[in-house]
Order: sequence, then C-alpha cells, then structure tokens
Amino acid sequence: MTPRRAILIVMDSFGIGAGPDAHKFETGGCPDSGSDTLGHIAESFLNGSALGTARPLRLPNLQSLGLAESYRISRGKLPAGWTPRDLTGHFACAESISTGKDTPSGHWEIAGVPVRFDWNYFPKKPDCFPAEILSEISRRSGIEGSLGNRHASGTEILETLGAEHFRTGLPIFYTSADSVFQIACHEESFGLERLYALCKTARAVLDQSGLKIGRVIARPFQGPPAGPFQRTGNRHDYAVPPPAPTLLQRAADAGRDSIGVGKIADIYAHTGITEEVRASGHEALWNETLSALDRCRDGGLVMANFVDFDAVFGHRRDTAGYGLALEEFDACLPELAAKLRPGDLLCITADHGNDPTWPGTDHTRERVPVLFHSAGLAAPRNLGLRRTFADTGQTLARWLSLPAVPEGTAMF
Repeated sequence: MTPRRAILIVMDSFGIGAGPDAHKFETGGCPDSGSDTLGHIAESFLNGSALGTARPLRLPNLQSLGLAESYRISRGKLPAGWTPRDLTGHFACAESISTGKDTPSGHWEIAGVPVRFDWNYFPKKPDCFPAEILSEISRRSGIEGSLGNRHASGTEILETLGAEHFRTGLPIFYTSADSVFQIACHEESFGLERLYALCKTARAVLDQSGLKIGRVIARPFQGPPAGPFQRTGNRHDYAVPPPAPTLLQRAADAGRDSIGVGKIADIYAHTGITEEVRASGHEALWNETLSALDRCRDGGLVMANFVDFDAVFGHRRDTAGYGLALEEFDACLPELAAKLRPGDLLCITADHGNDPTWPGTDHTRERVPVLFHSAGLAAPRNLGLRRTFADTGQTLARWLSLPAVPEGTAMF
C-alpha cells in the first residue's frame, strides 16, 4: 500500500452561507440568517463596492478543487461572477452541530469531537466579569486592579485604553461574543512573559470557578506611550482541552507525527501535538506549513490554521482585505500541491464564518467548504451536504488507518 499522510488546512472563518440554525445566533444584534462570507465578498468584488472597481473574485485553484460546487450545495447557486470549471478534487459542504460558533468548537468538531455542552459567556454589560473572579486573579497575580471589564473589539479597546494601560501598568481585560477572557498588555512596558503568566493565572481561576470559558487569550501589543498601538504576532491562547480524543490525539497515540502550525496547538490545549510550530501572518504560515510537510513522516498529519482571514479581516469587517487575502492564499496552492506525494491527502476546510459585510464584529454561524485533493483519489466527486464537521476528521482517520474519532462518518 502506498504510504499515506494527511495535510489539513483550516481557512479560519471562511464560511459559505448561513447554517440551518443560524437564526439562533446573532452578530451585532442581527440574527446570522443570511450571513455568507464567500458569497458576500464575491458580490462586493463584482459590484465594485470592495475595491472601487468591478471585477470577479479570482480563486481559480480553490475552484478547481471544488469550492464553487461546495458553495452551490450550500446556497443552490455559484458565487457572483463565477462559472463552472473543470474539477480536480472531491468536495462537500459541512454544517456544525456544536453549540458554539467559536474557534475551539469548530476545530474540535473538525477533528471528530463536536462540542455538545454549553459554553459560558460573559454578559453584554459594563463590568461584565464577576467581581470574585477579578478579585482572585488580583490576589494570585499580585496585580492590583485592571482596565476594561467589558465587551470590545481588539482594535477599539487599544484605542480607548492603550495609553491609560501604559501610564498605570494595569492589564486590560475584555471579552467578545465568544467564550473568551482576553488580556491585552504592552509587550515592553508590561512584559510579554508577565502577560503569559497572568493569562495562566486567569485560566486557573476560571477553571476552578466552574465556568466553562473556552479560552483565555493573551493579546500583546506595541506602540509609543500615547499610541497608536498595534497588536503583535505573539498572541497565545490558553484553552480548555477537548473532552475526547481528537484526530490529532489519535495520530500522536499511534506514534505518528502530529504537527500543529500556527495556533493549532493552542486551540487543542497542546493535546495530541507532537510538534508545535508557531507563526504569524499568512506568508510565514505558508512557509512553515510547507516546511512541516517536508518533515512529516509516512502516516503523519500536518494541521495548519490560517488565522488572518478571521482576526485581521473578518473581525475588522475588511471586505476588500479578506478577498485579496483569499486570492493570495489561492495563488500559493500550486506550490503546496507540487509537494504532495502519491499517498498524501490534502483537505481544506473552515471552522465557522465571519462575514465582513454583516453587522457587528463577531463570527457568523455558517456552513463551510470541505475540499479534498490526492493522486490516490478517483475522478472528482460530489460528497454532498455533511451534517457535521466531524465527517472530515473521520475521513482523515480512515485515510491514515487510525482508530475512529468519537463522531462523524467517513466520506470515502
């Protein structure tokens, strides 16, 4: 049998239309029904509202893998300005059964472990964090006081509180619609390692409180005392571990390579990871993904998260930037394809949506594309609508001859 490896790429937030339960979720006070990350970006390019000049969104390599047909499964039509083209891959459309539309929920489900429990969230009001939580973090860390204590976007909180943080030395605590406790501090005046230590303290306090908070996120930034301030690439997530063995854990337990690129190790709370590769920015992520593929042994798994689609463009509602980043990503695919061995399976998918045309700044509840490419696959095939992201993990587990993941049905 030809040796097999798997390469799983998550285009963070690249949704292809609202899921069937999108009406139960909201962003910016608006239900997620009608959200459509790919569709609305394609429309904005074609009508000229994104770039100031009208042209189609150009993703020829993703289209060849079946992206347009995956979108057709979800929406019953092709994205604006696109026409059918010859296909080289197997394709599907998947919807989530996890209770949240956040990064851990999506990634865990992709790896075969949907989130069946309810996350806890902090209320949308001033002083959103429980006083006893803040008091205990202060007691354990020795840092008296904090700033923020409210819902905010990452860029907005730095504009309003960055200078005060620099002056007082107090950390900035804030949250979002996700199950997160975020801490922003200046890398130099506060200290990066001190920020990480504070996040670990907050993680321990939250865990012992009984609240199910998905992630504590370190949000380091730089800039002069009065600003402007910019977040750096030294973000670190402190997540709760998945409740059952994921695809990555199956690979690691079998003695295989399980290489996490980008924030993958953080998302899975460093479980099931045999090698962690940190990188920031899509160029660096591509370089590290290609390098990891060179190192990955037969039977191994490389999983990479391309976070900028979400963090840099989706949350900031930058439609033009999102579309141009998609085109740059697409242009890099041939180099990856050239590195694939006959038994390798490439899978490209997403973890949720983040429609840059939708109200608010949060994720959107959307279906996602699932695109497969391998010399070992037969003719292009429509794998249909999958009722859980976990079908992806189950498919990769079968491809690698690993024990089945907890949920999902293999597609081939």
